[in-house]
Amino acid sequence: MLGRFRERYENAVLPLGKRVGSLGVSPNVLSVLAALVSIAAAWLYADGAAILGALVLIGSAFLDVLDGSVARATGKASRFGAVLDHVLDRYVEYILVIGIVAGGFVDWFWGIFALIGMLLASYARAAAESVGGLKSCTVGIAERQEKLLIILVGSTLVGVWASALQYAVILVGLLSHITVGQRLLYAWQTTKV
Repeated sequence: MLGRFRERYENAVLPLGKRVGSLGVSPNVLSVLAALVSIAAAWLYADGAAILGALVLIGSAFLDVLDGSVARATGKASRFGAVLDHVLDRYVEYILVIGIVAGGFVDWFWGIFALIGMLLASYARAAAESVGGLKSCTVGIAERQEKLLIILVGSTLVGVWASALQYAVILVGLLSHITVGQRLLYAWQTTKV
């Protein structure tokens, strides 16, 4: 859903990408830095600091957008960089949920439910694009942006509603499982002869 705005926010950050790129900063370095900042966010969640964790997570998300901007602005976009970015994004998602569970914000069952949905949504896309031969399989109700936004909203509401983050993670899990079904259906419709 939010993926349709990707071009707009990528273009908005492009001037900053040019400036950062002119300093010689590699897009891959920014990808790794974004992942490390996310690990810090997960640590804060595990320590019970949901709002602070959310603020650090916003910083990580900004770095994740910036790495692509630097790659495009400097002409350093590469297939390996795209693979690295996708793999690190998955690590970030999973470590973040583990941190939220470890902090006691979410029951372990719902944490695993969300993790499985997130994993299979990514896997369904990868399988459709590699084995199924689709150019792109980004269909579905919940991509990474939606999941992070839901977690951020749940994190900010924890102060006034103790269960907000648990329900946010459950919603992420439900939407991820629905996305798996949508991607499988799309692959089936697109690849059937």
